[in-house]
Amino acid sequence: MKTANIPCDILVRLRSNLCLWGEPGAYKGLGCPKKHGDKFKLNEPTTWGKTASVFEVDDPKLQRVSLWKNLHFRKAATRPMSLFRVERLDIQGNLRVSKPLWLWLAWVGEQIPPLESVWRLYLRRFTIDHWYRFLKQRLHWTVPKLGTPKQCERWSDLMPFMTWELWLARDIVTDNPLPWQKSIDNLTPGRVAQSMGGVFAVIGTPALPPKPRGKSPGWTPGKPRLRKNRFPTVKKTATPPRKEASVAV
Repeated sequence: MKTANIPCDILVRLRSNLCLWGEPGAYKGLGCPKKHGDKFKLNEPTTWGKTASVFEVDDPKLQRVSLWKNLHFRKAATRPMSLFRVERLDIQGNLRVSKPLWLWLAWVGEQIPPLESVWRLYLRRFTIDHWYRFLKQRLHWTVPKLGTPKQCERWSDLMPFMTWELWLARDIVTDNPLPWQKSIDNLTPGRVAQSMGGVFAVIGTPALPPKPRGKSPGWTPGKPRLRKNRFPTVKKTATPPRKEASVAV
């Protein structure tokens, strides 16, 4: 695990065919101490063992959560974790979705939320994913080809500010739909961005006015020139196929 030495809280989804390992147990005094205990395979219920707790959730979609503690990955034996199995049930108690949701929790903070509700934090992922998609598609986060890492960081820092600007402007802009779009009352962030031209026309902009067309006046005399930092181009060459040695008969 590449995050084994990073002091952060992690709540991620696991694929259903992963294999985890339990605690190794007490040392018997012979040979090298064991690093792994019993095998825990997510798609084999016979390897699960006894659950730490099972609690019902008062939610129309997610109703039963099972919890196992002190499991780890094979390459991160010193990083114990908690494992959640979230099931979606109907009124009769049958599975609505055949595949459950497996979540891995590694908490190193000062105070962990109640285990009955900590798995709900994963539901925020879908909102964050849509936000990243909006930044890339509508706010053109990855379009500029900037020259320095500092410029890239500054452009990335502007993304949350632009998002909040659209959120705060949703009540003061007038919907400006394209010819093939219908007018809506509750504007989405994309429709707010589409209508921000009228706001900018009123409040103005700190940007410099556009330069006149035509022949350029040239570089200002006496203004120092700074060469742009150049970096070597990274070229990846294809590895040629390995030739098999011919055997003489």
